[in-house]
Amino acid sequence: MAIADRIPTLDDAALANLHDNAVRLGASGAGQQQKQAAILLPLIEAELASRKAAKPKPTRNAKKKAPVQKDEDENEAEDEASELSGDLA
Repeated sequence: MAIADRIPTLDDAALANLHDNAVRLGASGAGQQQKQAAILLPLIEAELASRKAAKPKPTRNAKKKAPVQKDEDENEAEDEASELSGDLA
């Protein structure tokens, strides 16, 4: 089976690796490697674009955390600390 036929069956990591290798070989490979890279790059990039389009868009409606309510002991400790700091001034 030719590598071009296998592109749709590759997982995302393998496809990204193949893309990186094709770019590298297209730039600095031997003559035949550059020709193969030139053939494969458009196919790889089309598959990458197709997968990106098929992924759901992230939502911006992230749940906000509810504010943490302080218990009475914490409120009393803060009141005492502010009173003490006022006495020092």
